[in-house]
Amino acid sequence: MAPDRSPGLADCVRDLAEGMVTSRQLVERTLARIEAAQPSVNAFRLVRAESALAEADAADRELASGVRRPLLGVPVAVKDDMDVAGEPTAFGCPGEFPPVAEDGEAIRRLRAAGAVIVGKTNTCELGQWPFTEGPAFGATRNPWHLGHTPGGSSGGSAAAVAAGLVPAALGSDGAGSVRIPAAWTHLVGIKPQRGRISTWPRAESFHGITVNGTLARTVADAALLLDAASGNHAGDLHRPPALDVSAAVGRDPGRLRIALSLKPPFTAVPARLDPRIQERIRALGERLAGLGHMVEEADPRYGQIALTFVPRATAGVAEWVRDAPNPALLDRRTRESARLGRLLSGAPLRVARRAEAALQRRVGALFATYDVILAPTTAAPPPRIGTLAHMNGWNTDRAMIAACPYAWPWNVLGWPGVNVPAGFVGGGMSQAERGRDGSGALPVGAQLLGPAGSEALLVSLAAQLEAELRWHELWPPRETAAESRAA
Repeated sequence: MAPDRSPGLADCVRDLAEGMVTSRQLVERTLARIEAAQPSVNAFRLVRAESALAEADAADRELASGVRRPLLGVPVAVKDDMDVAGEPTAFGCPGEFPPVAEDGEAIRRLRAAGAVIVGKTNTCELGQWPFTEGPAFGATRNPWHLGHTPGGSSGGSAAAVAAGLVPAALGSDGAGSVRIPAAWTHLVGIKPQRGRISTWPRAESFHGITVNGTLARTVADAALLLDAASGNHAGDLHRPPALDVSAAVGRDPGRLRIALSLKPPFTAVPARLDPRIQERIRALGERLAGLGHMVEEADPRYGQIALTFVPRATAGVAEWVRDAPNPALLDRRTRESARLGRLLSGAPLRVARRAEAALQRRVGALFATYDVILAPTTAAPPPRIGTLAHMNGWNTDRAMIAACPYAWPWNVLGWPGVNVPAGFVGGGMSQAERGRDGSGALPVGAQLLGPAGSEALLVSLAAQLEAELRWHELWPPRETAAESRAA
């Protein structure tokens, strides 16, 4: 049998500080869980077993000497679009990538906090899709149901946390890539304000739409990892004022005005909210009303915000493709996106960037009346493995927009959002319904969205909901998580 599931991030910090466990013990157990789950869940692109154990031993020496740092000796995982010194950054792509010489700024800050980086998690090719599959690594599977995707593009990080392999993980979010897999694996996922966590060695990522964020089982753990990774490099283009987000956990958010928004922004492809998810979102709204908040239906005025997203996203893909060691190995859809990005990287990209301020004013007008928006994270539950992986570009875009129309506008705006678990759809939670064939209940999520710099408010509200709903007490069935060896 595999070792027990990972304790939470804050639990690990406490146990290490009190001498109840050593970092080496935590890391050894983590590596054993990863090894046991890799044939089934397939969350990791690479595992740093030898390096992680050496880092754990160094952490134990510090702990024994009385040193205390926020995450000293705690094992965490990071998405494979982040530079870890001595390891390749393949970002879901096939081919041989050289090891990078230096840590990215977010990784440097995690190390400064004492964290042990146990491995890099799988992501779809250049983070483009809400599934985590590809010829470079196969399919990453949802610990709740191995027949379904955990989402993407931070699907490996989400699967690793949901399966209990690690206590928390970093991901990145360019169109919902933290929030979508968090929703589909029953996790808390924080997409912070643009620039809160550095994207260096890139001054900004995908022309400002992509930010780094955190995935964890609890609000406190997601906030703790966020604080540890936050901060800027001198070369960053976006440098928001510093925040202590963890301090908001357990703080009374006060009586808030909450806009329940079920209408997706306009796109060229129709999107229909699954009525089962709508029911879960409305139920969350009722819970919030029961906690004393004013909740009423209202929608932001998104306008033609989609027109500004495409140039930024595809131009970003083109830049990553340019740096790939062998672009011919890339997915045909990736090469098509790169071609479009090269076409749009001139005047269309400049127009899209200039439109951001007006869009912030237009959408932000809702916050003159409301403090927070409550919205679905996705319009559909997680699809089965293979559903989107082998489509052509147009059909992939259609299916992706239909399933995930709600998250990406906040990437254009650069503002924070937090996914919270909204329950399950497709049946009850009996053992039979949670079978490995993917039948039965599947996790879905809701977004708490705010204006610039509102992470503390969103985290305070999310923690209040968590205390009421206690979603972190539910785990995937063991057969489909760390102890399973067969998909």
